[in-house]
Amino acid sequence: MTEVIVVGAGPTGLTLACELALAGIDTLVVERLPERVEQTKGGTLQPRTQELLEARGLLAPMRARSLARTPDGGHFAMLPVPLDGTAWDTDHPCPLAVAQGEIEAVLEERALGLGVTLLRGAAVTAVEQDADGVTVTTADGRRITARHLVACDGGHSTVRKLLGAAFPGRAGTYTAVLADVRLSSVSDLVPRAIGHISTLTREAGGHWVMLVPVGGDRYRFTGGVARPEPASDAGREKDAPVTFEEIAGPLRAVYGEETVLAAVDHASRFGDATRQVERYRIGRVFLAGDAAHIHPPFGGQGLNLGMQDAFNLGWKLAAVLRGKAPEALLDTYHAERHPAGAWVLHITQAQRVLADPRPTPDVLELREVVTDLLRQPDANRRMAGLMSGLAHSYAGTGAAPGAHPLVGRRVAGLDPALFATGRAVLADLAGILPAGLGATRAAPVPGLPGLGAVLVRPDGYAAWAADTGSGAAAPDLDALAAEACSSLL
Repeated sequence: MTEVIVVGAGPTGLTLACELALAGIDTLVVERLPERVEQTKGGTLQPRTQELLEARGLLAPMRARSLARTPDGGHFAMLPVPLDGTAWDTDHPCPLAVAQGEIEAVLEERALGLGVTLLRGAAVTAVEQDADGVTVTTADGRRITARHLVACDGGHSTVRKLLGAAFPGRAGTYTAVLADVRLSSVSDLVPRAIGHISTLTREAGGHWVMLVPVGGDRYRFTGGVARPEPASDAGREKDAPVTFEEIAGPLRAVYGEETVLAAVDHASRFGDATRQVERYRIGRVFLAGDAAHIHPPFGGQGLNLGMQDAFNLGWKLAAVLRGKAPEALLDTYHAERHPAGAWVLHITQAQRVLADPRPTPDVLELREVVTDLLRQPDANRRMAGLMSGLAHSYAGTGAAPGAHPLVGRRVAGLDPALFATGRAVLADLAGILPAGLGATRAAPVPGLPGLGAVLVRPDGYAAWAADTGSGAAAPDLDALAAEACSSLL
């Protein structure tokens, strides 16, 4: 019996497969498409995701495949104010532009190298579970059983539908086109380099377009009608094929007759629907990435939210399967990641109002107010932390009463190489821990001069911490021993 079946070979599913295989879990990835789609699509790795990838040795190959861009920060609602991530004590303050197809290629290579089995062209048609495991049936008649299944099969998740899981939220109000295109000629209005998003978006002739140069004559096209009619997120329009003229026309209208579309390599539609499942765990089945939550694409959040779901679930599932943690640890996946997803839905809906392609006079006034606020250092820092993921924490989510205030928060400043094996790290920063605990002696963490020791989860958040210095209490080693991830040392 396979230990875990992952349905979906996108960034979320492949990240999870890598995490499980790194922990020695027998993992099978089932993907309905026969081959990887080489589309730019969600091509932004946020700073927090970059930190997690660096901890597993995956950031360098991502950087090698990245697109050149100016060192601008992220954005909120496409407003013309770069978000400054440097105040968050990170080596990666700016988003990294990498085509989604390249992200998947790096993750797939690592997963296969770790022993993951990838089964392509295998659409799931049935899911059954009982007290002992989960069985999936594929379109070609295969029946595969595992102890657990994780649905990472996108916003139209087949697994979610087969389970009958409700997907409540707000229906979409419009659809837009996302495409990889080639241009045979361009006007002076076409951007020559990837800069801040506010420099890449234009509106004219009843159309809005964001054109991102990705090398040579290739561009990523995102665009739509400036004042579209409302459309259902389940309507036929979203599933209709994208025509050549749907892209060529807006290009001419926005960038002039000199801008000529030569070819469309890949094209799809997206909407602004916002939905989230009520439970991320249904028995032995878990939902992650777009299978669990969908939202407008503002700020480049979706791909990163899904990959961070995977980093959270991977070590927990591995620990329980290996008998190193109680079954109850699996429930913390929902407890931690559902609020994280809800917050991203909240913040993308706010951006949807400000970035609406049909702004009312009131929205235009609001844009000016928010733009002015984002130019204030404290507000910019706060928003930079939210959009990059650097400000996210699990503080207060299941922490024991009296726990150190660092518990549940991101730990910055430790050597990323310490996390390459996917295990928890007990860092002794001041020589306060007794021998035999498996602690690693490390330099003090910048910005936390009073911290004496910290147990860091495999996903980079503090599980236990103790201060040091004159008058400080002795480390609470009983609390350390009680932490589920201490068994992963």
